[in-house]
Amino acid sequence: MYQNGTGDRRMRELPEAEALRLLAGVPFGRIVFTRHALPAIRPVNHVVVDGRIVIRSGPGTILSAHVAPAEAVVAYEADELDGHERVGWSVIITGVARPVTDPEEAARLRAMLTPWVAGEMEQVISIQPEIVTGFELVPAAVVA
Repeated sequence: MYQNGTGDRRMRELPEAEALRLLAGVPFGRIVFTRHALPAIRPVNHVVVDGRIVIRSGPGTILSAHVAPAEAVVAYEADELDGHERVGWSVIITGVARPVTDPEEAARLRAMLTPWVAGEMEQVISIQPEIVTGFELVPAAVVA
């Protein structure tokens, strides 16, 4: 049970620039997409480059089949939460996921992001944020 933190908490909305900065500071998140008309979620590692979220995938993966070729609208969520203190933040990006097709750009981005899973992960997918939503859970006494 994680109820050791004391005091009331409140949610503070994060400005877009701060939300993107926080997102860039963590190595992984969750991509949310549609599969068979239902929501699907996969954990992936990422980097933020030029304001875009960049992930890698490989042939035969669910992301290469359902996200990249369809130029799908996706959500991407990452967070850093402290269950003991009951503080932290969450950022959700909504945008279009597109495969990076320029060979030089794809090579540059692959060099910045080492996949956490084994296997061929040569496909680079870029998510251009259209909607950025971020919230921080802070002690109620903290003034924004």
